[in-house]
Amino acid sequence: QMTVAESGGGSVQAGGSLRLSCSRSGWMENVNCIAWFRQRPGEEREEVAAISPQARSTYYVDSVKGRFAISQDIDRNIIYLQLNSLKLEDSATYYCAAGQFICAGRWRSGPNYSVWGQGTQVTVSS
Repeated sequence: QMTVAESGGGSVQAGGSLRLSCSRSGWMENVNCIAWFRQRPGEEREEVAAISPQARSTYYVDSVKGRFAISQDIDRNIIYLQLNSLKLEDSATYYCAAGQFICAGRWRSGPNYSVWGQGTQVTVSS
């Protein structure tokens, strides 16, 4: 059974940067989409970015395009989310999720993912 674990969260001033890591361990067949979601207190979880490990295609929600970048280290089984030009509204708990489906057209929907991490907190202050 595959698991994922997030790390790299923290507190940063607006305009700063952080790099989140999603470390995969164990094995699951046909993991074709790995994504980052975030959730602010009292709000619904929202999609942030996704990557297709095999095709290396990447996907982003409009609010983070040009500021965030998702990438992977295949040898180390880590998915990264680089957060740049952080804004106050980026404060949230960020979750990594893995799914056995093709990202295209489906990556935004949380229920499609079968493996979730515990989350890492990102706090952006003014």
